Amino acid sequence: MTFDLDDTLWDNQGVMTLTEDGHYAWLDESLAAWLAERGEHQLGRFSERMPIEAYQRMRRELAERHPLRRGDFTWIREQALCALLEAFGLPRSAAWMWALAAMEQFHGLRLRVSPYPEVEPMLEDLRQRYRLASITNGNLAFHRLELSRHFEVSIAAGEMHAPKPDPRCFLMTLAKLGTTPERAMHIGDSWQEDILPAVRLGMQAAWIAGDTPHGEAMPAGVHRLSHIRELPALLERLGKE
Repeated sequence: MTFDLDDTLWDNQGVMTLTEDGHYAWLDESLAAWLAERGEHQLGRFSERMPIEAYQRMRRELAERHPLRRGDFTWIREQALCALLEAFGLPRSAAWMWALAAMEQFHGLRLRVSPYPEVEPMLEDLRQRYRLASITNGNLAFHRLELSRHFEVSIAAGEMHAPKPDPRCFLMTLAKLGTTPERAMHIGDSWQEDILPAVRLGMQAAWIAGDTPHGEAMPAGVHRLSHIRELPALLERLGKE
């Protein structure tokens, strides 16, 4: 069984807002204190000259200029931060130092996910009967979460330059699990990035759709669920068929 992470095992919107704003605010405050200690006041405040909207725009531009790295969000963020810090007036060495420090803050904040309460006991039970893997486009340091112990394989698809819906991240995961698509099920919340590529490979799929409208009948092998908590009941039902 292969799982998406963000918005499948937890609600990701809140933690991403916290992470986006938090690491940029940390950079602004820490850089201001560092410059003040050095008596360098001429550059002003970073966030005033380089507001977060400029950071977001720079990331979009980098993704367009480097399509093969569009899913490598850590690389894109590091490059964008370094470019903005240089434009702010720091020498390149200092710009890289602060960009990497800000990304350390980013990764720490990014870990503050709260899995749905049903997830931990569900995975504990599932791993007794299935081999589990995760496939994510996000740049969460998943191995630093206690929850990762349930998964034999964890794939960061963006870092391998094959973000979902690219089939290569699915095929690599299945190869590492030592199984074929016909013997696997993928569970995820995105119709385009999770369900369609899995089905095209011949996997079954559980779509965690919430209240997302979808007027068409589900393709063969696709099972619509409103929440991850419904997965055990689906598996039990399929086991009786």
